[in-house]
Amino acid sequence: MSQKVEKKAKNIPKCLRPEEFLDLIKEIPRKDYKARIGFLLAYGSGLRVSEVLNCKKESFRDNSIFISEAKNKVQRIVPIPKGWKIDFLAFLPLKTTARSLERKFKKYSEKANLSKDYTFHSLRHGFATRSLESGIPINQVQLLLGHQNLSTTSIYVRANPIDALKNYEKLF
Repeated sequence: MSQKVEKKAKNIPKCLRPEEFLDLIKEIPRKDYKARIGFLLAYGSGLRVSEVLNCKKESFRDNSIFISEAKNKVQRIVPIPKGWKIDFLAFLPLKTTARSLERKFKKYSEKANLSKDYTFHSLRHGFATRSLESGIPINQVQLLLGHQNLSTTSIYVRANPIDALKNYEKLF
């Protein structure tokens, strides 16, 4: 006798758009450098909250960040986010917790009137979606995100069906 295995629903990732990220950053007080740096690394480099917390000064090389302690022990290299200031290195590693960064994200996203569906991980989703929309090939986005399977990265193709519809209209 076999049991039916229910498939988990595959929802479109909740991705922060560039204008929403700017609204979020505007809500962070200057003195809260942990939130500012943490959000910038997640959105601008596609880092998970654990990777943000493990990021060290030594991780920065030329125009990239070497991620040595990623999920599934996968090492990877990601771009340094636009807007990164050399002064930020003095604050690394961030002396905070994942829960604290997640709470700050909720607090500042509420102040910026962003969707209540967003989580800290929505910053990473935003990086992935923006990368694909900018024309970076999906296999390269897969490398930047540290995904083992291309199917995991392909969820971001579905994240912006409006672009797919526009491309369809151009071609047909």
